[in-house]
Amino acid sequence: MTLVSSPGAELSEVARDLGVAYHAIEMARDAAPWQDLRSLAKFTQWLWPQQFDMIHSSTPKAGLIAALAGRICSIPVRVHTYTGQVWVEMTGLSRKIVKAMDVIIGRLNTYCFTDSPSQRQFLIDEGVVAADKLEVIGAGSVAGVDLVRFNPERLKKVRALVRQELQIDPSAVVISYLGRLRADKGINELVCAFQQLQLQSLPVELLLIGPEEFERQPVLPETREMLKTNAHIHVTGYTPAPEKYLSAADLFCFPSYREGFGTSVIEAAAMGLPTVASRIQGCVDSVVDGVTGRLVPTKDAVALAKALHELVTNVDLRRQMGQASQERAAREFDAELINRLVADKYQWVLGLCDRR
Repeated sequence: MTLVSSPGAELSEVARDLGVAYHAIEMARDAAPWQDLRSLAKFTQWLWPQQFDMIHSSTPKAGLIAALAGRICSIPVRVHTYTGQVWVEMTGLSRKIVKAMDVIIGRLNTYCFTDSPSQRQFLIDEGVVAADKLEVIGAGSVAGVDLVRFNPERLKKVRALVRQELQIDPSAVVISYLGRLRADKGINELVCAFQQLQLQSLPVELLLIGPEEFERQPVLPETREMLKTNAHIHVTGYTPAPEKYLSAADLFCFPSYREGFGTSVIEAAAMGLPTVASRIQGCVDSVVDGVTGRLVPTKDAVALAKALHELVTNVDLRRQMGQASQERAAREFDAELINRLVADKYQWVLGLCDRR
């Protein structure tokens, strides 16, 4: 196995932890035609002599480059995992161009996965991938959740330490979020909903776990001001140990506009946290509405505040949903289970290509 990604400390660290070879290819996240052509040329030049049996790509840009290079180099098995479509929130020509990239990825690859049943149906309905070429592994997600790492019992003592570090009262109800801080993740609505809870004099704190990406998806000026001045909003920035901060939380909120699945939802679930999330593709699979949390309309701060209010004020319901979340994460999204199913599917796809 060889891991290929943009250069950086993360690439070498992950490769070292997995004990595999790695190769760095610079790839731009946004549209950059000349950079993309250079990336394709470098990847093809490197890939040609490697004689791989299979390549497996993820994310739109890497997926397109890998699909083209893999076809040029005649790699026998080419697999891609769709994890959410950036064009969902786009309009006009931009939407058509970016969607066309996903169509090309689907057509050039031997087989494709996606990370949730609702996402699979969406891609089929939109004509991106043929139904017989697209599959969900298990109940969904890309790689499941590490139940040893995201274990509330293991982190029980950490909870008090994190709250002390962030100067959060032990009796406060902490609403957490895990992911990039940007507009299309629903940060504007989350901050607005939190303010509504504060106006009702509820003992709440907001814990935002993840790096800011305001240069890519700017939030409203008033949201940014609140992040700087509200003493009850805590922003951790990027952390390699999000489970540490999730241990300090009482519930999870994920008001994203678009997702393939929502990995952070099942990570929070494994920590015993119920979730309030947007009713969108992906989240309708990672949250069972009324059982492991609540689903609300996207971009609706009022509905979001109402659902959060219910879980903040109803301790029994919060615990009940948290327990159901944890049980479902262990039953359906254990990383060992999902990864075993992926390995089995690799063997099946390789065998399928051999038969052809």
